[in-house]
Amino acid sequence: MQQDKDLFAEKVSRTIAQLQHESYQAMAAEITVKRLAWLDRVLPGLPAQTIWTPQQAFELLFFAQMGLEPGDLPVVSESPTEIVWLSTNRCPLLDACLALGLDTRRVCRPVNEKATQAFLSRLDPQLRFHRSYREIRPHAPFCRERIMRLDFAAYLRLAEREAHGGQGAIVVLEGRVIGRACDEDSGHAGALALRRAMQATGDADLCGAILFTTNEPCPACASLAAEANLTTIVYGAARAQADASPQPGVRETISRSACAIEIIGPLPLEE
Repeated sequence: MQQDKDLFAEKVSRTIAQLQHESYQAMAAEITVKRLAWLDRVLPGLPAQTIWTPQQAFELLFFAQMGLEPGDLPVVSESPTEIVWLSTNRCPLLDACLALGLDTRRVCRPVNEKATQAFLSRLDPQLRFHRSYREIRPHAPFCRERIMRLDFAAYLRLAEREAHGGQGAIVVLEGRVIGRACDEDSGHAGALALRRAMQATGDADLCGAILFTTNEPCPACASLAAEANLTTIVYGAARAQADASPQPGVRETISRSACAIEIIGPLPLEE
């Protein structure tokens, strides 16, 4: 319909203007606020969920909130813990990038990924969104995307195995451990695990990754996580504070940075 075409053209024009005049962080924040406001309105009217499956979260976000059709997002694999699909829907951000000569691999990640994760985390933080930046339009005929359910307790136990009497940490991306460390003379476990994850991926940007630590990260480790654009920090025990000179907690440290990072903890370390 002509009306739909006109509406889409308006969205593309607005996105072009945003890309020209706003930061990616500002665009991401706007998307996040919009999606969470919608979710807050509709959740009370939905049947109570003990556990949100990846499929349920996928349908709620893309069909109910975004108004897309199943034919736009053909599912290629599905299990109780993961759903994978190929996005072929009309996308204002894609068209805006094409119009401006921007690389979607560098734009979609900072604009969309954390906004999508914020929506899923409101349902259940263990639901994680990932997009392939090797298979993304216009470099591929589709954008390959997935929602996974992770077991945070299991990953915290893995971090605890790295501790060796001190603090242990691992960095997880798409369910894979890409960095692991314990406290060493050269640094704290959290910082070392982050640096090793960057070395393993060859990328200083760890958007989409989760840092699991047995203890709350110190301000220096939290600052490095912000520099790395980490998506989430999950920690076990809260950090003990000396009354005379208390250090800022991880939430306070992250709040002072320009990076939006989800903080989850303290969580009990299960036996």
